[in-house]
Amino acid sequence: MISSEDGRDRLGAANEGEIAERLPIIAVVIALVFGIFFVRLFQLQLILSDDLLLRSQRNYVRSVRLEAPRGDILDREGRVLVTTRPAFGVGVIPNELRDRSSTFEVLAALIDADAGELSAKVGRPRGRKRFQQVRVAGDLGYDQRVRVESHLFGLPGVVTDVQPRRHYVAGQLAAHVLGYLGEIQRQQLATGDFAGYRSGEFVGQAGVEALRQKELRGRAGGRNLVVDVAGRVVGPPLDEIEPAPGGSVRLSIDLDLQRAAEKAFLPEVLGGRTNTGALVALDIRTGEVLAMVSKPAFDPNDFAGGIEVEIWNALLADEWRPIQNRVISGQYPPGSTYKAVVAAAAMEDGLAAPARKLFCPGSFRYGTRTYRCWKPAGHGWVNLERALVESCDVFFYRLGTELGIDRMAFFAEGMGLGRATGLSLPSEQAGLVPSRAWKERRFGEAWLPGETVSAAIGQGFNLVTPLQIAVAYAAIANGGFLLRPRLLLETGEAPEPELLGRVPVSDQNLLRLREALEEAVEGDAGTGARARVPGVRVAGKTGTAQVVALRHTADLADEAIKLRHRDHAWFVGFAPAQAPEIVVAAILEHSGHGGSAAAPLVQRVLAAYFAKRSSPEEVPLRTAAGTRAGRDPREGVDLADR
Repeated sequence: MISSEDGRDRLGAANEGEIAERLPIIAVVIALVFGIFFVRLFQLQLILSDDLLLRSQRNYVRSVRLEAPRGDILDREGRVLVTTRPAFGVGVIPNELRDRSSTFEVLAALIDADAGELSAKVGRPRGRKRFQQVRVAGDLGYDQRVRVESHLFGLPGVVTDVQPRRHYVAGQLAAHVLGYLGEIQRQQLATGDFAGYRSGEFVGQAGVEALRQKELRGRAGGRNLVVDVAGRVVGPPLDEIEPAPGGSVRLSIDLDLQRAAEKAFLPEVLGGRTNTGALVALDIRTGEVLAMVSKPAFDPNDFAGGIEVEIWNALLADEWRPIQNRVISGQYPPGSTYKAVVAAAAMEDGLAAPARKLFCPGSFRYGTRTYRCWKPAGHGWVNLERALVESCDVFFYRLGTELGIDRMAFFAEGMGLGRATGLSLPSEQAGLVPSRAWKERRFGEAWLPGETVSAAIGQGFNLVTPLQIAVAYAAIANGGFLLRPRLLLETGEAPEPELLGRVPVSDQNLLRLREALEEAVEGDAGTGARARVPGVRVAGKTGTAQVVALRHTADLADEAIKLRHRDHAWFVGFAPAQAPEIVVAAILEHSGHGGSAAAPLVQRVLAAYFAKRSSPEEVPLRTAAGTRAGRDPREGVDLADR
């Protein structure tokens, strides 16, 4: 018989054995649990710590980028042409949106927008971008702002802000000079020039905005805000870095002259003529650009916050190309403005002595062709001066055949034609100075004698930009110095003019040429009489550039010729004639004769220039050799002493 004590001992021994057998299993389970715990702890502490910290911070801290205001663009006297103003906008933080579709529907109704377009701007961001604010609308009106602010409590993830917005003070004024902004492109981000930029930033895409992007940009700042679960700011910023505004840029443009030039192209001023064309005014002593107009134009304000697709497509589809800066990239036959080049060549080669006269019967027979003068009855006996004053075609037909195309090309290139002037704006074209070698390279054909006749009056293959013709006439006016045109003025002392070269024409012949050009405006028989300015002697040359060779167009009224086939009207003039300071070149497309259509444009700008002074006599007379007084722009030497 087994006692109860023995039974208990045996049962205890059995239990102990059972427990001993299970201990390894329990240990494995415990080790597994702790292993999982430590693995997860390791993952949280070391691997995912940065991401979890970021998520934790995003739950109560919102980082906001503060865009830097771009620097102002000023005229030569410090007057503001472009500035930056505050603009109220609305954005979303994708990670905080509760009901994306509903949020965009409500927001669209509040700001009069399309919900689909708002959603498309946000896209489907991943990673850290889910926590970054995406601006979906900017520059909202007061009523829109009030509506959004009053509904923010019910729109988690929607935020409002005030960001700098570019403002072009006078709209279209000087649009092609100033340029415009646009969202940075992928190909731009891929270049070293845009290192440190972010997708979505607005940068200069044309004009001075692009040319001086680095100086104008500034440096962005930021602030960290405390927000509640609804995304509302609940306290002062935790920290803040103020944005640094961009630097200002000063231009050589004179706002008063620019306004006068722009007004000259108004339809009511032109009296029904097309207002498509260009004008540029230069200081002949420094090369500084005083005014630059290209028409038609555009409003850079349309680009300030991202241009609407409809507006952009309309600009691109416009047959008159409003985006193009005609001053530097419009290439036209120079017409009779080219006669000054041929006259200079003829004087230098001894073909146009003052006593030499040629007879103009109204036409010129050369080979089997007859080339007509603009005056059917002819000009009679004329010398070089009279031929320039009255713009006699026959006289220059004769000179052209005597000089030959290559000799004319030599002097044209010597006066800066056929190559870019070097103005800092992009997209400048070189024009074209034809020669025998050029035609052989271009077409594989020999030069024809009749082509020389057309070239002598600025037709045929000849092409110039308005800026090129202004630079060439500036050299005639200042004593033969080809100056690089300059648009940007640096702070501090005015830099010396940049000399590109000297024209291959003697001082004596330049003086003779200037006197003839003065008579072309101030003389009784001059073709440029409509460029006269009271109290100031003006010198200049008209030009009528044929667009399409039409027979008997002289017998047709402009209304009988298709607009696209009508001649371009040129005028280039400088003043005061005997002490020049300013040159203005203008072209009015498809508007007929230069004397009646383009000369008045130049007259308005010259009048505005001299109206800024109490009297023209107070102007320092610093200019060309052979004039009463002047200075060499390279050396500061008084040319009157040479």
